[in-house]
Amino acid sequence: MTVVAIQDQVEAAVRAALTRVLPAELAGADPVVRRSDRADFQANGPLAVAKRAGRSPRDIAQDVVAGLREYRAEVSGPGFVNVTVPDDVVWLAVAARAADDRLGVATPRSGERVVVDYSAPNVAKEMHVGHLRSSVIGDALARVFAHLGSDVIRQNHIGDWGTQFGMLIQYLDEHREVSWRGQGAQTMSALDALYKSARAQFEADPAFADRSRARVVDLQASEPRTVAAWRDLVAQSQRAFEAIYARLGVLLDDGDFDGESRYNDALPAVVDELLAAGIATESDGAVVTFTDGVDGPDGSPVPLIVRKKDGGYGYAATDLATIRLRVEAYQADRILYVVDARQGLHFRMVFDVARRAGWLPDAVRAQHVQFGTVLGADGRPFKTRSGKTVRLADLLDDAEAAVRGVLGERDHGFTAAELDSVAHAAGIAAVKYADLSNTRTKDYVFDVDQMVATTGNTGVYLQYAHARVCSILRRATDGSTPPIADAAGHVDGSLPLHPAERALALALDAFERALRDVADTLEPHRLCGYLYDLATAFTRFYDACPVVRADGATRANRIVLCALTGRTLAAGLGLLGIAAPERM
Repeated sequence: MTVVAIQDQVEAAVRAALTRVLPAELAGADPVVRRSDRADFQANGPLAVAKRAGRSPRDIAQDVVAGLREYRAEVSGPGFVNVTVPDDVVWLAVAARAADDRLGVATPRSGERVVVDYSAPNVAKEMHVGHLRSSVIGDALARVFAHLGSDVIRQNHIGDWGTQFGMLIQYLDEHREVSWRGQGAQTMSALDALYKSARAQFEADPAFADRSRARVVDLQASEPRTVAAWRDLVAQSQRAFEAIYARLGVLLDDGDFDGESRYNDALPAVVDELLAAGIATESDGAVVTFTDGVDGPDGSPVPLIVRKKDGGYGYAATDLATIRLRVEAYQADRILYVVDARQGLHFRMVFDVARRAGWLPDAVRAQHVQFGTVLGADGRPFKTRSGKTVRLADLLDDAEAAVRGVLGERDHGFTAAELDSVAHAAGIAAVKYADLSNTRTKDYVFDVDQMVATTGNTGVYLQYAHARVCSILRRATDGSTPPIADAAGHVDGSLPLHPAERALALALDAFERALRDVADTLEPHRLCGYLYDLATAFTRFYDACPVVRADGATRANRIVLCALTGRTLAAGLGLLGIAAPERM
């Protein structure tokens, strides 16, 4: 079913009116339509195009108004056009969205293949707060692109190769009395501690360091016992990662793991081809490339190290190999690297080298989706009181405990099992929404008390808004039908719209536009802002427009508005990876 958003209809009408009154060379000018406080929409197109047309913007606006007979339109200010949509058109849009399984969201990106590289923890190390932003931002983008029709390939580029594994395997071999196997998080805590012990011995004991390097050679040569130990470490780590993803509601599983080890055999060819093409050069025993315009503080070019002096390969070589695979094997149209902002220069240089080598064609968009840092109350990177990195599992525990504290102050009526379910859903929502609702490129402060607040722009508030809709629908239908699934979209379009009904209907109409904005800008906070605005519009609607106590067609129309609001909130939260409980 094709549902055309009201704003899209208005844009088309204003564009057509502009085309009729402007010179031919300006046909199709952007109508610049926005929501407005003075009317439903404001078109700024006449003002934007007036200088090129050589006419007064108010004169153009007057001509546009004359061509908008299907709407109530008027000129405002220096040349704006205020547009109000007839009530029956608004009700028709509500009915169409309510009757559509996808709430009127089309799939404009059908046929586009998008690779999303995100999360990327390291084997034998616990996931920590530093993995939060990559995991939840990448997951939200993957969900939105898939919902808009893209063929999404998730890639979890885990760190599972390198000198550190020779060091850890050798340490475990020499300390066989040490037990590290447990259940999930216990295993990772033990491995993390052992890794730190191995690192300390590696730095303090030259003989152990030599044995560790020899173990790396064994790993690279596929020596059976060493490879078996390495595979065990990887498998145990992956199971622990999956447990965190399941708890966090992130859609990554064992089929998405894309370890550095996968590319090990391809790295020599990457270097050889770059040298042969004259893109890379040898410098002090290393193989490096340079990017025009990338200079250090002293003005000298900054090298991208593809192969180190000792013959080992850096991240650059692996990242170049991943680009080749994603373009050649996966046929990617777009590649998103959800990695923190500190890697900006690295990706700029990697993309430049890949394009010059022909591995990244101009038709393929490769983008570094950078993000800021999670800060503590002191404004510094979030740490424990002892200065250690905060484990991601502990961070989630704190959020769930805070939710329990809030619920403990209320007469909630939940059973123990229900309380566990709500505390989990709300705790995860609090953490994820606090991250996603902030502008991606900015730092933000981790404040668990603020995150679990039931008022304001929080994930818990949106969950409460959804649960409130469910409660209203249960009362309106005597609990005889599923609370959100009823109300199939039958509305009486002849009824006049209350201002609060109109505001809610227009907010519902903007759902697809919000998703398109996320895909275009790679900024999930735009969807968060939309959902908060929708929940706010619903609160104002419910305060002004009785539902259960209304009669006849008015009651039926408002039930449809409630049901559509609930479905839209649930769908939007779902695209952020957040649950929408029916009771809170």
